[in-house]
This record gives sequence, structure tokens and C-alpha cells, in this order.
Amino acid sequence: HYKKRDLASKSKEALQASRKTNINDMITVEEFHREARRRLKKMVYDYYSSGAEDQITLKRNVDYYQRILLKPRILVDVSNLDTKFTLSKRLGGQTIDFPCIIAPTAMQCETCPEGEIATAKAAEKCNTIMTLSSLSTTSLEDVAKATPNSPKWYQLYVLKNRDFTKRMVERAEKSGYTALVVTVDAPKLGNREADHHNKFHLSEGLSLKNLEQNALNEQSTSTSALNAYFTSLIDDSLTWKDITDLRKITKLPILVKGIQCAEDAEIAVQHGLDGIIVSNHGGRQQDTAIATIEILPSIVKRVRETCQSDMNIFVDGGIRRGSSIFKAIALGADAVLIGRPNLWGLSVGGEDGAKRILHILKKEFELTMKLCGCSSLKSINSKLIHRPEHFSPYADAKL
Repeated sequence: HYKKRDLASKSKEALQASRKTNINDMITVEEFHREARRRLKKMVYDYYSSGAEDQITLKRNVDYYQRILLKPRILVDVSNLDTKFTLSKRLGGQTIDFPCIIAPTAMQCETCPEGEIATAKAAEKCNTIMTLSSLSTTSLEDVAKATPNSPKWYQLYVLKNRDFTKRMVERAEKSGYTALVVTVDAPKLGNREADHHNKFHLSEGLSLKNLEQNALNEQSTSTSALNAYFTSLIDDSLTWKDITDLRKITKLPILVKGIQCAEDAEIAVQHGLDGIIVSNHGGRQQDTAIATIEILPSIVKRVRETCQSDMNIFVDGGIRRGSSIFKAIALGADAVLIGRPNLWGLSVGGEDGAKRILHILKKEFELTMKLCGCSSLKSINSKLIHRPEHFSPYADAKL
């Protein structure tokens, strides 16, 4: 009897040992994704990984990068590679190691106990910028205290309670955040069916530290608690005037996140915004919306040529390889933001996992630069893209 128990115990220990992952042996974002899926609770994994409705935009964000083909140049001296990117003076002028910033993603303590602090420390050590979500499970003050010497952006939802919104902006400014990223594509949450099926709610002991109410701790009996809570808070009457009115309460530079067409990019320039993020919320809002990399060239053309603006243009969504970062830069982005890859890193290895994700993407980006004959970001351009004129809102009709 005791021998059987010992054998069973040893078998269990062997199984657990076999599941231990050395993150330094993991060499792709997808490997982290698979391991994160195995480790996370289904409700949490579905929240992070899923998109709206049929998830067409979610898939297209990723797939479209694979359709963009490169034209490498040869016999170019790439012995001294410079991957550094410097933000515009309007955004603070900081220089980061390569053009990759961490996007705002909610409730990171669902991935590991350190959550947002682990992300901030990884960003600091890898010399890049973290964007903290309003829906974080660590307060903006605690994240700032943990990484006092690195630049951080604060993602803001403008709420119905404008006094509370003002207090959040003041807290961010006082805590040393260097920019506000105002999400503008969510007058209501998209139809995220997985969250409805799972009746998504925060795990026990977690709360939304930046907000006054923590209704997400209570499981909804009919639908996603997140959807109900968000709907009760968000101001669906928001207009461009409200965005520019933020200037009256803060000196921080303001970016808008959620630009999905050239027309809105032009309006952003006209309203004096300091930067734009081309984003469809990771395919989590309007399904069948165009992929971000697909619409990027027309937005860049409108901002640079029509508006004659040098504001920084960022893009997120679907970036899983360093070569995708290269393609985004070639098609006119100044830098990219990554969301889900950071979550997979946190889920597998906490701070070290997040650092490993950035390391992987940077190494892949450096390799693509060398193989395409580019020694600096300035040398990356659309001539390295096969038939770049086909990457437009009507791309499918031409490819």
C-alpha cells in the first residue's frame, strides 16, 4: 500500500518537473502563448486571448502581417546596427532600445502575483515604455513607486464621472507618468462572447485599484461582470471636444488610441493631439474592422502628406514577430505596441517572462534589419515591401 502511494507521489513529482519551463529555452512568442494557455484558468485565458464575435478582426490583425512580403537588399554594411528609437519632443523625447512599447492591458495580476509591477520592471530593464491600463489590478501610484526612474504612460478612459476622471489624470501626473493615452474606440465594450459564456469576473483577492468601485469581484449570473461594470462607468457621449478639453486639466502630452481610418487621423492632427495609436483594440471591439497594419499606410499618408504633421504614429495589434515590427516601420509607423505577447510572458515567467518576450522580439527585429540590408531605423522604408501600393483599404481586390 505504501509502495503504491510512494510510486504515485513520485509520478506526480515527475509530471510536475516535466512541466517546469526554462524560459530561456523558449525562442518564440507562440511558445509562450501555448505555455500560458496551459497555465491560466480558462476564464482568464479566454479573456486575454479572445476577440469580438467571430474574431475575424482578431485573426486578420495577425494574418495580414504574414501576407506582407519583404524584398531584402544585399551587400550592405550592417556590422553596426542601430535599433534605438527616440520619441518626438512633444512626447518627451525619450530614447528606447528598439521601437516596441508595451500596450495597456487590464488586470495583469491574473497572470502572476506581481502583475503590472512585473511589466513595469521588465520595461525599465529593457529600456522601453510601459503603458498602464486604467483597469489595472495594481494602483498607478504603486507601479510608479516600483519603477521611479523609467518613463511610463497612463491609459485613460474618460468616464461619466468627470470629476473622478480629472482625479485620475491628476494622480497620473503627480506620480510621474509622462503621457496620457486616451482610448477612444470603446463607447461600449465589444461583443466578447467568451466573456459572456464564462461570466467573467476578477479572481478572489483582486480588484481594480485605480477605480472607486470593485464590482468585478462579484460574479454576474447573466453576463460578463466586466461588460456591466464598464457600461455603468464609460461616457458614450464622448466627442473630440472632450479630448481637447483634457488640455485644461493637464500638462501631459495626449495620445489617442483607437484610430482606424485616415479621416480620424486628420481630425486628431487638427485638434493638436501629440500622437496617435492605430488600433482596433486587439480585435475586441467591432468585429470585421480592418486590420491595423492594413489601414496604416493610408493613415500615414494623410498625416504626413495632407496634414504635413510630424506627430508620432504608433500601431498595435497582431505583432508576434520581430519581422512584423520591421514591416510596421517600413509602412510608416514610428513604433509599435504589444499587448498579448507581454501577457503570455507574464503568465509563464512573471517579470523574467516579460523581459524574455522583449528580448525575443528585439533579436528577431535585429535579424530582419540585417537580412534586409538596414543598419538603422531611417533606412527601413516601403521600398523593402513587395508592392506596397497594394496595402490599402482595398487590398483584397488587388492581391
